[in-house]
Amino acid sequence: MHQKYKKLGFSIFFDLIGMLSYTVPALGEFSDLIWAPISALLMTQFYKGTKGKIGAIISFTEEILPFDFIPSFTLLWIYTYFIGKEKQ
Repeated sequence: MHQKYKKLGFSIFFDLIGMLSYTVPALGEFSDLIWAPISALLMTQFYKGTKGKIGAIISFTEEILPFDFIPSFTLLWIYTYFIGKEKQ
């Protein structure tokens, strides 16, 4: 499988993890406190440079706030491979 599609699979998976907080009402917001810094770290590991750092800030902020419904990993993948046209 091409590397960029592996990254897409992981991006979708990480976004689904972030959205799991909706499944357990009381525990959900607590899990966001744990997931927010992890998602920011993963974002910087998956997407290097400035876009990874900006993505990490957006991901952390989105996860720490209530109503985290933005698929930030997948959106950054789309930006990277379609808008930014990075080849890998």
